Amino acid sequence: MEKRFIYADNAATTRVSENVLKEMLPYFTEEYGNPSSIYKLGRNAGRAVETARERIAAVFGCLPREIYFTSGGSEADNWAVKGAAEKMAEKGKKHIITSAFEHHAVLHTCAYLEKKGFEVTYLPVGEKGIVTPEQVADAIRSDTGLVTIMYANNEIGTIMPIREIAHICREKGVLFHTDAVQAVGNVPINLKEQEIDMMSMSGHKIHALKGIGFLYVRSGVSLPNLIHGGAQERNRRAGTENVPAIVGLAKAVEEACADIGGKCARISKIRDRIIDGILEKTEASRLNGDREKRLAGNINISFLGVEGESLLLMLDLNGICASSGSACTSGALDPSHVLLSLGLPHEIAHGSLRFSIADPITDDDGDYIAEAVINSVNRIREMSPLWEDIKKGKPELLHLLKFVKSLN
Repeated sequence: MEKRFIYADNAATTRVSENVLKEMLPYFTEEYGNPSSIYKLGRNAGRAVETARERIAAVFGCLPREIYFTSGGSEADNWAVKGAAEKMAEKGKKHIITSAFEHHAVLHTCAYLEKKGFEVTYLPVGEKGIVTPEQVADAIRSDTGLVTIMYANNEIGTIMPIREIAHICREKGVLFHTDAVQAVGNVPINLKEQEIDMMSMSGHKIHALKGIGFLYVRSGVSLPNLIHGGAQERNRRAGTENVPAIVGLAKAVEEACADIGGKCARISKIRDRIIDGILEKTEASRLNGDREKRLAGNINISFLGVEGESLLLMLDLNGICASSGSACTSGALDPSHVLLSLGLPHEIAHGSLRFSIADPITDDDGDYIAEAVINSVNRIREMSPLWEDIKKGKPELLHLLKFVKSLN
């Protein structure tokens, strides 16, 4: 098999697009003024920031003043969850609802709030990784102040019924926040029509710079200031604006959301080609997450008798960049909390592999990925004592093989 380079970890980060880079360049070397300055160079920079805000708002069907630029998705999540909790607590509402497989930016924030006297309900996601509107409706109480459910899971790619969940929250007078870091550019989003109160996103997932994102806050929703010390972002987040990154973010949002239907149709065909190729030729493997309600470019498969780290290193030798879970926690030895939330035993969760593919991937690239995975899994299993024991039929391990087969 001839070696090539294929980047298939776009859920971790993306390459800055040429159009985004081109749009940013003048703000590094020519229009480098501080947006708060009153002379022309500063006014030009300030105008660029506000124009970017308008362009982003136009894409998502909201008002420009509802867009607040942040350093990325984690900051936006923290601001939304902590801020909403603080405000709703003033009304005696100290109950928060979230899911068991949220990004750690939400889970760790909720854990922090629990130490501050808040009560958090973590909704189970089932073996397919879906939160249902009925679960949310049943969990809402008279003291519920906030529901925060991610739009699409970063590891297994499942897409939540956000419109329905947001509608329930609106009817019951509960604030609704969604982490849409993985969803932007992959599903159509209209914030007003979908009754979303707050939404987080991050630029580096859609070919903009790392370190830039935004939090949408619906007009009428009051959050405390995130950073004190300046008048930026309408007095809510002090600090000189990162003008090049903000300008690039606007361009990236427009490009990512320009033809979502066509892009997803094209990418999902290659995704399914890879999934089918791997599952048909690799025994004791399973697709994690719902087959249909998933992001077009997401593939997450577990292989019994294989360590995910070993598989990643072997794929790297074949020029393929992938992930064994979330890049944010790839250094951890514990299995993914997302996979454990699906009910996977540790032995199976440890052997997971995530691909997140995007243009310009081809059918030929997909075939190369599938072949490399099949060969790598077979080679690792040849050296695996666990796999040897399973093949020998050791009674204490047979349940693992039965578990994988029962879910396919």
